[in-house]
Amino acid sequence: MAPVENHEKLPVPPRISDATLRDSAHMAGVEFGPKDAAAIAGLLVRTGVELVEVGMVSGPDSKDTPLVEAVHETVGPERSMTLLVVRDRQQVARALDEAERLGVRHIMYSIPTSEQHAKLKLGSPSAKFLHALARSAIGQAKERGFHVTFSGEDGARTPRERLVPYVTAGFEAGADRFRLAETVAYLSPWQMETVIADLTAIDDSEVEIHSHNMLGMAVANSLAAVRAGARWISATVDGIGERGGNAPLAELLASLRVVHGDTRFDLTHLTELSRIALKGSGLGEAFQAGPTTPHAFAYELPGQLSHPEAYETLPAELVGNARELRVRTRLAPALVTWALADSGIFVDVDAFTAWLADRQEQAGGPLLDRDAIRKAAIDFQSS
Repeated sequence: MAPVENHEKLPVPPRISDATLRDSAHMAGVEFGPKDAAAIAGLLVRTGVELVEVGMVSGPDSKDTPLVEAVHETVGPERSMTLLVVRDRQQVARALDEAERLGVRHIMYSIPTSEQHAKLKLGSPSAKFLHALARSAIGQAKERGFHVTFSGEDGARTPRERLVPYVTAGFEAGADRFRLAETVAYLSPWQMETVIADLTAIDDSEVEIHSHNMLGMAVANSLAAVRAGARWISATVDGIGERGGNAPLAELLASLRVVHGDTRFDLTHLTELSRIALKGSGLGEAFQAGPTTPHAFAYELPGQLSHPEAYETLPAELVGNARELRVRTRLAPALVTWALADSGIFVDVDAFTAWLADRQEQAGGPLLDRDAIRKAAIDFQSS
């Protein structure tokens, strides 16, 4: 007996962007190479994904240059988007220079909107300063001819009275799209609908949702956002990403097919995408979402280790997990300082970091955790 089809039609079928090759840049210990990036980007476009988000640029000499170039060569710059970090006007100008050099057409600005993240990353929680910085960054990019998506980093925890004026200011400055980043998994689907409805009510707004999956609701929250008028969903292959992962692409597209009768996407590439992404990321045969996995509270950005409360809805200890450092080549003195704290090991941190980075490059970038860095520091002392 054939199943009865009772599809719920969405207001507007969502367009899909995939952040596998960008969000992994923030995920502890995961580093894709250009060959994997090209293969993943090609399969994503064949699946029907409109934009492949790749790399992160904060200024010249970006480490992600090989990934951006590989994706551009495979699917073209019009089908890709690169994240630009926003900290101040001069830094934005340097990042835009680098994006132009790489031939980027679509940029996505990462701008922290919650008071906690703004104070941590911008040095000020002031909403007035936030608006001025966003307007300046967007204006600079539009003057250069970029398509601009601007984000609300930690937007899901940003109060309505702070978030809505910020998003309004961004569109008034000429931005093309706003991305609500559920940086810290925080909302239920019904709460998500309310938040997104406030944003889609803004004149001429185009809204995207980017959810993390620590609570297992990233797909549900993404679909709820679309019900409230969001036009884009950001996902990743197998949900690969930091803090419990992201909205998994296969589950998202399957849900669109089964629940909403959306047949726009070619799902036959999903298993191959999963195989390539898991192998390239070094995550084994499966990536698990949620708070109990070894990756859930693993970080490689110093700010996440020194200010975990800004990135965690619940602490690792609450579920019997532990906070850990995992890194391959993205070493920084601040990471080393954290790893060596309370160890009784004393080294010149800058010299040791440079020495360890050279050793990692020669060894092919094996995964380092806190214990491995401490052991390396002992080797450095005796060298």
